[in-house]
Amino acid sequence: MATVGVAVVGTGFGQKIHIPGFQAHPRTEVVAVYHRDREKAKAIASTHDIPHVCDRLEDALAIPEVTAVSISTPPFLHYEMAKSALQAGKHLLLEKPTTLRASEARELYQLASANGVVAMMDFEFRFVPAWQLFAEYLAEGYVGQKRLIKIDWLVSSRADASRPWNWYAQKDKGGGALGAVGSHAFDYISWLFGSVRRLCAQLSTAISERPDPTDSGRLKSVDADDTCLMMLELEDGTPCQLCISSVAYEGRGHFVEVYGDRGTLVLGSDNQKDYVHGFSLLASPAGQPLAEVKIPKRLAFSNVYPDGRLAPFIRVVDQWVQGIDSGKAITPSLKEGVYSQLLMDLTHQSHETGSWVKVPSLEAFLAVGL
Repeated sequence: MATVGVAVVGTGFGQKIHIPGFQAHPRTEVVAVYHRDREKAKAIASTHDIPHVCDRLEDALAIPEVTAVSISTPPFLHYEMAKSALQAGKHLLLEKPTTLRASEARELYQLASANGVVAMMDFEFRFVPAWQLFAEYLAEGYVGQKRLIKIDWLVSSRADASRPWNWYAQKDKGGGALGAVGSHAFDYISWLFGSVRRLCAQLSTAISERPDPTDSGRLKSVDADDTCLMMLELEDGTPCQLCISSVAYEGRGHFVEVYGDRGTLVLGSDNQKDYVHGFSLLASPAGQPLAEVKIPKRLAFSNVYPDGRLAPFIRVVDQWVQGIDSGKAITPSLKEGVYSQLLMDLTHQSHETGSWVKVPSLEAFLAVGL
């Protein structure tokens, strides 16, 4: 099968995960790297033996060997960059959050469909073994009738107030805990439990100022959220509680608990340094103590890396390549990215109005919008 030539756009997460992930996959080759600073692009290309260096996106898109593009830039750049890639007829792998607004995400989804290219989101929890086993247990009806879903994602990644001010501190740039991890949570809620009927949310910012290293450390205002509290009612009526915080010293980590009339499932990790490594699944029939479930070999990663994000990313790439081979959209596609972004938009709406907000079906939103 033909090799997929990839241009990597975004060199933070892109250099840590995308470049090594593509280079580890037998069907993908990184043929170009983009950075607005050409000297930085040259240094990255030299380190990773990448043949083409670009400081303009249009130059990367014009390289004949480039048939696909991965984008892992800050969220406020996603829409225009992804739009350019799709208009150029390139397959797309896009990091979350999808865009700044659901209307932009919908436009990208429609553009990918119209141009016949395969566009995929990097919702990597779908590809982590413990999560896949969790999905199987749920699909088999292990818990019976669901009574409550409780999700905690409590970490200390931004608990230090001296951590510098940048785009992440700015709401209009797509910064904040909701965009960083809420986008993942909304995707896996949809994947594991179905669509959302309505939601109610409160966003808060505990650290209101951070030092700007580009301005002699002067304190600048932070308006992006660092904590998000939510109640959701799923389409089947199940209540779901979601609590996210990036400023919780000694937070419990990332846990998804499902309580039903026949049993309980708890998926969780207290690993604060790696948001993929460390997940285990606990299960119990009604009235019995929780016990850890062994992950079967058929779901295990073939290779485990020091950075836990790399192995599921390679599985994402494999899924993407399969979609490119078949010429068909493959899950999680931009369609799933639209739904995640829609729920984020409605979360902000609920916070601003202080009320419950009804969630339209994805099909209705794709057809007519809000």
